[in-house]
Amino acid sequence: MISYEPFYKTLYRKNITEYQLIFKHGISANTLHRMKHGKTITLKTLDTLCFILDCPVSDIIEYRRE
Repeated sequence: MISYEPFYKTLYRKNITEYQLIFKHGISANTLHRMKHGKTITLKTLDTLCFILDCPVSDIIEYRRE
């Protein structure tokens, strides 16, 4: 199972809000909603988030065995 828990920790650590991601960086609210509910996002979106947050993929997602 893919978890987005590292994403929220990274947002907190970098002092960036979901509001900023939506209105300053153009990330769709639907994407953030999908992440919040553990649904898939595209690799392009993952790449964009890594670029915006200046972080590796592991700061956005992690794999957890169920």
